[in-house]
Amino acid sequence: MKLFIFIAFNLFSGIFINAQSAVDFANLTRYKDENTNILSSKKKVDIVFMGNSITEGWVKSHPEFFSENNYTGRGISGQTTSQMLLRFQNDVVALQPKLVIINAGINDIAQNTGIYDPDFTFNNIKAMADIAQKNGIKVIITSVLPAAAFPWRKEITDAPQKVDALNKRLKQYADNNKLIFVDYNTAMRDSKGGMREGLSKDGIHPIPAGYAIMEPMIKNAINKTLRKK
Repeated sequence: MKLFIFIAFNLFSGIFINAQSAVDFANLTRYKDENTNILSSKKKVDIVFMGNSITEGWVKSHPEFFSENNYTGRGISGQTTSQMLLRFQNDVVALQPKLVIINAGINDIAQNTGIYDPDFTFNNIKAMADIAQKNGIKVIITSVLPAAAFPWRKEITDAPQKVDALNKRLKQYADNNKLIFVDYNTAMRDSKGGMREGLSKDGIHPIPAGYAIMEPMIKNAINKTLRKK
């Protein structure tokens, strides 16, 4: 009987731990304190960058670009669009910015949280844009950056084709809805659809030279969007 109770307790404990992990699938606590501080201080947030490690790395690589322009980074390494959508209310809408920049999709293609479904990924990005606009927040959609291959998913051999197909859909969506689409991909790709040499160490994540290409592109798009009535 004691053995049964011991086994049952450990099984329950394991289920509870797994449930706790599942509850924060979207890493909702990552920016909880920062968001609380912003809201309690009543600081006005102009621009939120929603994304993954590319956005998170951008803030770490060039924090002055964000602080000097009153931009707020909300990138979390490794995240897919489903995770971003789950935290969109907390990390974007609650801050009531003028504008959100959405850069998402590369980790979906890398299958970080399951088999890649292009419709599912596209609809997640579209849902984020729809939520933002319904809350009076302007939207800029950005392209997925070039990727020839994933160092952590070497079995995926058609990354450039999947990236290009998603970018085509995102641009069409932006055009149809009169949103600005910022095409980092074309500006940063080589002839094979991968990241141009000298812009990244691993072919996925930009180094300062890569972000130096992205910064004037997104700043011009932000200025153009906010000038629109």
